[in-house]
Amino acid sequence: MELIAHTTTNLITFVLAVYVGYHVVWNVTPALHTPLMAVTNAISAIVIVGAMLATGLTVGTAGKAFGAVAVALAAVNVFGGFLVTRRMLEMFRKKGSGKTAATQANGASR
Repeated sequence: MELIAHTTTNLITFVLAVYVGYHVVWNVTPALHTPLMAVTNAISAIVIVGAMLATGLTVGTAGKAFGAVAVALAAVNVFGGFLVTRRMLEMFRKKGSGKTAATQANGASR
């Protein structure tokens, strides 16, 4: 007989992870936010690979459906993360250096 059930242990771990995660994210300085977003995008890409492997190794239909949903949600997370990171990096550019690729190509050909 176990002293504490596995469900209780998992619930305590989840609550502590949420608490620590909240304080870690809100105490990040703005200068470190963009590099951390890029690392988070890389981790999400690894999650996509793991979800694809888990989906491929699953036997049941329900497992394959949940795996496909996990792959789709991780892909949305990666795509959105890269968009947010790009917008944040554009905020740090100087006003004069914000030329588009088409403007640079036209200027170079003249």
